[in-house]
Amino acid sequence: MASSAWRAQRNAKALARLRRHLPAIFPAPVWLHALARPFIPPTPRRAVESYWRQHPVRADQLARAQGIPPKFLESILLQLRRGGIVNAQRGPDGGYWLARPAANISLAEVIRVIDGPLANVRGQRPEALGYQGAARALQEVWIALRASEREILELVTIADVATGELPERVRQLTADPTAWV
Repeated sequence: MASSAWRAQRNAKALARLRRHLPAIFPAPVWLHALARPFIPPTPRRAVESYWRQHPVRADQLARAQGIPPKFLESILLQLRRGGIVNAQRGPDGGYWLARPAANISLAEVIRVIDGPLANVRGQRPEALGYQGAARALQEVWIALRASEREILELVTIADVATGELPERVRQLTADPTAWV
């Protein structure tokens, strides 16, 4: 098969996938960017990542879109930059973009960069607590809670949240009506 025919076939399949699965929150700019590429990104996730790598978002735009006070967001972005989650560029074409593909950044990593270790109790790690008497078993409860929290937060990535395609384990947990009360 000739190279151009192979490329056309590959692009047709990728375009069909994007039409079926691209989230409604990104369509126009991501579509235009994807169609301008020599090879159309094969998945919605790659299309979105490719777009944002080449189009940094300014902090004021992000603050306005998310309803976050700009100064508060800037302090978060600074922490994320120092933690290696985002990159930044100053100037008129500057802004912020993810330092790695969104599929490689877990929510646990983001939370640790901003808030520190998961599941602290009174500012201490659960294994450092010293419960006495009847409350002694509480330490194991806190450690189990941290393990459960870590399981979910390590499993979910920024890409999962952005595309709305959450892992099966998360969907199972939220399918239980008692999880909502």
